[in-house]
Amino acid sequence: MTTPQTPPPPFVPASTPAPTPAPAACPICSSPAGRVVWRCAAWRVVHADSSAEEHFPAFYRLISNAHYTEWSDLPEPLRQEGMAIVTRIELLMRQHFEPHKMNLATLGNVVPHVHWHIIARYVWDTHFPAPVWAAPQRPADAAKVAALRALLPAFEAALPQALQPWADQS
Repeated sequence: MTTPQTPPPPFVPASTPAPTPAPAACPICSSPAGRVVWRCAAWRVVHADSSAEEHFPAFYRLISNAHYTEWSDLPEPLRQEGMAIVTRIELLMRQHFEPHKMNLATLGNVVPHVHWHIIARYVWDTHFPAPVWAAPQRPADAAKVAALRALLPAFEAALPQALQPWADQS
């Protein structure tokens, strides 16, 4: 005969850490970390436009304006807000860019500052199906990259309206 077991109590962290002072070397604290396309008090959305992302024109980041190192360091309301914004951006990117697949990532191994990578991926892109940070698997298709790049202005024009619910809340 088995004895019923009492479920463990829910996990409750002792406290939510406050933002940590930004280290002098944090590139996300010391620069916009891309071309800013939307901003509110707690977050900014940037287009990842460095040479490392040149073959991925539909590559955006959602960045915490305050320096937090881990996602779980954010206060619960900011985590919920951040996920809602990531979801809204992903949906809008799917509508405008019609990707084969969307990639969402928060790593922070190189830059330990909370930020999400939101990337539209295509079977023709230089790295697909591998991550954008892996070795390229084929040469870039300049015509397809240019065609995708031509869609960015319409997406970026629609972004403020899509993110309006968070414009003045943070």
